[in-house]
Amino acid sequence: MSHATHHREPHDHPHDAAAFVGAVASACEERGLRLTPLRLRVLELIAAEAKPVKAYDLLDRLKDEHSGAAPPTIYRALDFLLENRFIHKLESINAFVGCHHPSEAHQVPFLICDVCSSATELCDERVSKLLNEQARERGFGPRAQTLEVHGVCAQCRAAAKPD
Repeated sequence: MSHATHHREPHDHPHDAAAFVGAVASACEERGLRLTPLRLRVLELIAAEAKPVKAYDLLDRLKDEHSGAAPPTIYRALDFLLENRFIHKLESINAFVGCHHPSEAHQVPFLICDVCSSATELCDERVSKLLNEQARERGFGPRAQTLEVHGVCAQCRAAAKPD
């Protein structure tokens, strides 16, 4: 049973950025993957963000540092990080967040706040297991799963309540 199965606490992004980048670097070394300077920088920028970050925001930040930073180079770096499950793409808001368990394969639902754009990763595999079981019972062969639940987070709900 994987670590994520036992870990049922929700995670607000960000987490410890340096520890996350270190975990990804270690995972790359173990798997023989090439973490190029650009891939590393894109990862660091995502890790440093308090909220999901869009590709064009990454490009804006990188243009100052890398003269060759163009949309195709950013997307190639993002594709590498996504393929190796170091980051998640939140399709509904077209933004990226770091993964809380970069060393293991898992599928997690996210709670996305429509007010502040925060993303909370739910590390509870019961949800993805249930979806996979329901799909298989209907003869559907699931390949990938992204569950994004939109609403208003506790902080924004509290801020909206009149005193």
